[in-house]
This record gives sequence, structure tokens and C-alpha cells, in this order.
Amino acid sequence: HNSTSNTHPPILWGLLIAHNCTAPRQWKEWEIGFLQQLGVQMAIALKQAELYQRVQLLNIDLERQVEARTSELQQALEYESLLKRITDKVRDSLDEDQILQTAVEELAKGLNVICCDSALYDLKNCTSTIRYEYLRAEMISGVGRSTSFDQTLEIYTPLLKGQYLQFCLLKGAELSIRKAEHCFAIFSCPILDDQEVLGDLWLFKPKRESFDDLEVRLVQQVANQCAIALRQARLYQASLAQVEELARLNQLKDDFLSTVSHELRTPMSSIKLATQMLEVILRESGILEAEDNGISQYFQILNHECKREIGLINDLLDLTRLDAGSEPLSLMTIDLATWISHLAESFAECMKKQQQEFLIRVPAELPPITTDLSYLERILTELLKNACKYTPSQGSIAVEVSLTEDDNTFLINVSNTGVEIPKQERDRIFDKFYRIPNNDPWKHGGTGLGLALVKKLTEHLGGSVQVESQENQTTFTVRLPSRMTLH
Repeated sequence: HNSTSNTHPPILWGLLIAHNCTAPRQWKEWEIGFLQQLGVQMAIALKQAELYQRVQLLNIDLERQVEARTSELQQALEYESLLKRITDKVRDSLDEDQILQTAVEELAKGLNVICCDSALYDLKNCTSTIRYEYLRAEMISGVGRSTSFDQTLEIYTPLLKGQYLQFCLLKGAELSIRKAEHCFAIFSCPILDDQEVLGDLWLFKPKRESFDDLEVRLVQQVANQCAIALRQARLYQASLAQVEELARLNQLKDDFLSTVSHELRTPMSSIKLATQMLEVILRESGILEAEDNGISQYFQILNHECKREIGLINDLLDLTRLDAGSEPLSLMTIDLATWISHLAESFAECMKKQQQEFLIRVPAELPPITTDLSYLERILTELLKNACKYTPSQGSIAVEVSLTEDDNTFLINVSNTGVEIPKQERDRIFDKFYRIPNNDPWKHGGTGLGLALVKKLTEHLGGSVQVESQENQTTFTVRLPSRMTLH
């Protein structure tokens, strides 16, 4: 027996028996002592054998636990990789169908299930419709089938509350959305965001299997990513619809303005002609020269407003033609230094009257430019007209021309002092009818079409226009190709 422990009673392992069967024998003390020592050694050996066996069993159990833990960690890493792959794919898409198809296929392959499908809810009509599925041959397809929540309240009640559930579908049972030819273990997880339940994911396994915690967590995370992606896709589609509607309304507005402009052009031309004839008659009768009546002043107002309306109509028609791209170009080669000096003469009287300084900086060695002269004249006229209008007395207006290093692009800068355009308004000043908000928006007159025309004309010449405004100075930069060719 084992009696080495002081805290536990001796344990009887067995008996060591020595037999002398030939005749009676009186055992000697040394023989008894020998047998006792032998029994002690056998007890020690048996104890060691038991401890060794326990250690072996413990090692086997530890190895089993390590293998199980390693397998669990490996599975977790695989699921993490699968989740990242699904997340990257669904986040990169703004198409609902692509999002659901990706999630279904990746989950079905990654979890090796019999079937995986995704459905979208119609909360208004209380129905669920399967949109995509991935299944094996023994399953019957359910794509396109719809079911009412009321038909299976025990399933859709928790799903609509954002809760997942596992259940079994017995052979021959029918869910109104999918008939079972075999028994299945089913996991259903809602796709929901912070606003509502958008749909669900269903996964099918053989009847004797179940979904473990890692699988449940993975499906929930995929459902969350699908919810985010679906919400983004729907917001994108809503914004596209809004943009299309705005574009349609803008086109209707342009069509209306074009139609109105065409319809008004003829009567305004008749009014202008009648005004000219009336002026001839009044001058011949001496009425316009009379100083004691207001007829001359009224006539000037009539003449001015007539010209203003005709100018507005012509601007609208020009914009319509430019938008349609129907206006052909008439190219000419000119010397910019001479041409700009000649153009500036028409503004000299206005600038002198308003006490504005005008500077022209054009290098003498500048090469000629080939472009449509009428377009270029209209561009610079509009920019100089704006500069004269908004530059205060004692302010300065400058036109500077330069050439890029590759000699392919002309830079025409029209700048004026005394005014600064707010940063938030600079991108909008080229929009049609847009005027910078201030306390007196009609102080300087105008229709808000001038800069819109400048932009369209510049683009039609193959160039661009931009504005910079800081330190009480505004500069418009027109970039034009040095030589245009007709295509």
C-alpha cells in the first residue's frame, strides 16, 4: 500500500503474497522485512505509473483543447477575411442588386451552406420578396416569390424587431415563400439600419447541424454591412433622381426662355423700328428739341429700355445657340496688341467720366492669335463692361496678355480694383441669371447673363475662364489656344 502521504489515509493497491506449500514454515524477520520493502517499492512504482498515465491523459486533453482553440481561431480569421472581402465589395457598389448578390454568394461559399438567400421588405404592404439566392440542386428556387408577414408571424415578428432566429423546417412543410423537400436547419437574420428593417438573410444547413456563435456573428456583421450599403445605394439613387428632375426642370426652363425669346424678338424689333420712325417724326416737328416738356426724357427712357430688352433677348438666343453647339466658328488671325487697343477706345469715354485708370499690358513680341474674332470681342467687351460698372472712382482697370511657356495658350487677364467677390460666390457667378447677393442687387442693373455668355463663348473657343478675388481686387483670366482649327 501507499502510505507516503501524511494528510491522506494509506491506499491499498493490492497484496504481495509469498507461499511455502511443501511444509509449514516460520518466516524469519529478515524475510518479512524483505517482503515489506518489496511491497513499498511496488507501491511506489504503481503510483508513478498512475501519475504517468494521468499526465498522459492530461497532455492528450490539453492537445485536444489546443487543437480546438487553434481551429476556432483559424475559423475566426477565415471569417474575418470573408467579412472584409464582403464589406469591400458591397461598399464599393451603389447597386442594390449587386450588393445583395455579392453578400449571398460569398456567405454561401464561405459557410458551405445548402442555400443562402436575401429578401427585401415592403413595409408599406407588409411583404417580403426574395431577390437573390445561392443554392444546391436539392433546393427549389424561391427568387421572385413574395410572402406576407401575416402568413408566418412567428418568424417575421422577431425579424421586424431586429432579432435573429434559428429554427427547423420539416420535410413537406411550406413557408409560402419556399417549400421544403428535405429537413433543414435555418438561420434568419434581419438587415436593418438605425431607421428600419430593410430585409433579411436566410441560410440553410442539413437538419442535424446548427449555426455556431462565430457563424451567427459573421452573418450579423454581413447584414449590418449590407444595411449600410443599401442605405447608401438608395440615397445615391434618390440623389440621381433629384439631379435628373432638376436637369429636366432646367431644360424646361431653357426651352421656355428660348421659345419666349424667339416669340419676343419679332415684336421687339417692330417696337424698335416704330421708335426710330417716331423719333424721326418728332424731330421733324421740333417736339424733341423743346425744353419745357418731358417728351424728350420719356422718349429716351423708351429707347433705352427697348435696347435693353432686345439685348436680353439676343443674349438668351446666343446662349441657346451655344448650348446647342449649332453656331459655326469664323476663324481669323489678328495681332492682339493692336486689336485690344482699338477695342479699349470704346470704353475710354466711360472710364474718363468715372475717373478710372485704364492700363493695357501686351508684350510687343507676342505672336498673333487665330480665333473667332466676334466671340473674342464679345468676351472682352463683357469683362470690360463689368469692370467699368463695378470699379469705383479713382480705381484702376487693367488688361494683361501673356503666353504660356509652351507657346500654345494665351492668358488674357482683365482685373479691376475696389471690389472683391466672396469666395463662396465665385463658382456661381458664371451661372445664368445669377447675381451676387447684396443690399441693392439692382444698383448696377444687368440681367446676370454676361458672365454666363463669357464662359460659354470661351468654352466654344476651346478655352476656359476663371476668377480670382482678393485684397480688394478681382481678376478674370481667359485661357485660349493660340491657334484654333476647324473640325
